Amino acid sequence: MRNANQPVAQEGYPFIGLFAFVTLVFALLGWGFLAVVLLALTLFTVYFFRNPERIVPQGEDLVVAPADGEVIFVGEVDEDRYFDGRAQKISIFMSVFNVHVNRVPLSGKVVDMFYRRGEFFNASLDKASDQNEQAGILLEDDKGRKILFVQIAGLIARRIVTYPVVGDLLKVGQRYGLIRFGSRVDVYLPLDAEVDVVLGDKTVAGESVLGSLR
Repeated sequence: MRNANQPVAQEGYPFIGLFAFVTLVFALLGWGFLAVVLLALTLFTVYFFRNPERIVPQGEDLVVAPADGEVIFVGEVDEDRYFDGRAQKISIFMSVFNVHVNRVPLSGKVVDMFYRRGEFFNASLDKASDQNEQAGILLEDDKGRKILFVQIAGLIARRIVTYPVVGDLLKVGQRYGLIRFGSRVDVYLPLDAEVDVVLGDKTVAGESVLGSLR
């Protein structure tokens, strides 16, 4: 899967290269202030696309966070796409200062995927789950248990990147995509799953435990 063992996600290379080139041009032209501004923007872009290693917790029933950020919703919702009724949803909001590389929350097989165009409301709003542009993966583990995790674009996030395809076998903590610039990820669990996070908790993708499956 893409971006393994790379300190900066490759999706950021075009942006970093562009800003670095413009910085050099301004510096050669003697436009010092603009060169400094563009240098700062270049460095921030490198920071935004950082891709750190993570230590994945052990436990076959554990569901880990797919994203760095803050838990902004925990509760039961209607989920008719795959759960035929109610499910538990955990929403994680990523600011522009969080790592944006997303990680697989549970080991299993990709049994279905979807992509839906939509709006670009602030990703922290509840309506973002229903109305924003999004891409989802339905994953089934070796015990037949299923979870759904959905990447959702935000106010300034206009590009969702998802690496797997249907049939792929994914490992918990594995990088599976990212969203450019500020967004959220929703995780849907069965009603009998145990949830271990509450509103306001900070998560680390691939490390923080969201809960466990029965």
